[in-house]
Amino acid sequence: MQTRLAAEFLSTPDGQTADAILRRCVHCGFCTATCPTYQLLGDELDGPRGRIYLIKQVLEGAEPTRATQQHLDRCLTCRNCESTCPSGVEYGHLLDIGRKMVEARVQRPAGERAVRWLLREGLTSPLFGPAMRLGQAVRDVLPAPLQAKVPARRDAGAWPQMPRPRRVLMLAGCVQPAMMPTINAATARVLDAAGLQTVVAPKAGCCGAIRFHLDDQVGALDDMRANIDAWWPWIEPTDGSPGVEAIVMNASGCGVMVKDYAHALRHDPAYAEKARRTSDLTRDLSELLPDLVPAWRQRLGNGLPAAVPRRLVFHPPCTLQHGQKLRGGVERHLGELGFEVTLARQESHLCCGSAGTYSVLQPTLSRQLRDRKLGHLEAAAPQTIVSANIGCITHLLSGTSTPVRHWVEVVDEALAASPARTPA
Repeated sequence: MQTRLAAEFLSTPDGQTADAILRRCVHCGFCTATCPTYQLLGDELDGPRGRIYLIKQVLEGAEPTRATQQHLDRCLTCRNCESTCPSGVEYGHLLDIGRKMVEARVQRPAGERAVRWLLREGLTSPLFGPAMRLGQAVRDVLPAPLQAKVPARRDAGAWPQMPRPRRVLMLAGCVQPAMMPTINAATARVLDAAGLQTVVAPKAGCCGAIRFHLDDQVGALDDMRANIDAWWPWIEPTDGSPGVEAIVMNASGCGVMVKDYAHALRHDPAYAEKARRTSDLTRDLSELLPDLVPAWRQRLGNGLPAAVPRRLVFHPPCTLQHGQKLRGGVERHLGELGFEVTLARQESHLCCGSAGTYSVLQPTLSRQLRDRKLGHLEAAAPQTIVSANIGCITHLLSGTSTPVRHWVEVVDEALAASPARTPA
């Protein structure tokens, strides 16, 4: 694609990055075939190719409008288009730049600004936990739309206490400990069963994704730096002990963000190298499965306990299959444990509509995508739907009576029901 950037963008890092991305686009339109919002709305400007043209126009000096902003807002950032693109266009990075430019030039209505501020500050606040517990206590009397956002409270169970010579860091997350503490506790237990100790740095907080996607990229960079500072004593111990083997993510939305720290902080002289090291160490929990499964199989002995649901359908989050390019690992390795894991026969590549705060900001589109996704998942008649991201799990739960869980919880349940053995 030929570009003629306006002088105000030509010499800026964002302008240079966007120019390089734009030049790779051959406007073939393959991306529109896998774009969820284009499939729902049928509008070229609500597909990747149309949004690329809108961003290109702004970079070339055109004045963005409220309509420009709305078309960019309706993007789920699922990055399905990146998986489809034959030219390797980094649409996600281009969209981040485009949204930032438009946000600086188009003022949102006061109501939108207030909702975005509440989401940005509320979801990352220490008060989110107490607020969620209060909501869970009165969940049965909440209006249906609110009830859908408040999962029923579940006991997380015990956290392993035995020290292990092998250690990994884990990001607890900003909403996960309050909404579904079972996921983090289950992760610590299944890692312990394979001989790995899980460490959570007390001062590590939100990965930065919430602020980054809600018009506060500066604040998001501060979140990233704070996490790097919190993790660094475990990455590079000063006492001569070995550092952690990995920074484990059990929420694929956080994982794709932390793996992008190297890109986000590449121009920061104080953090660029630390960010690169942090991104290099970051692993989605599923990436550890080749190392973990042999120990779990030994623990399971003769196979899965009879009480454990075996027939699972896996919803791979967009942040896992498109953002991190991780496909097939969960299904294959859970199959080795005795689970019968399938994907939806249709549209397993499409977004469920959660997309972080998208379900709040674009509720109509989000519900349409959720119901479409659930229709395909439930056609497999699973005992349980499993996924790998809390946003997807809570969003799908709001539209079905079928259990929806993180896949690690199902593994934890199977190990807990098997005879205990000391991990190697």
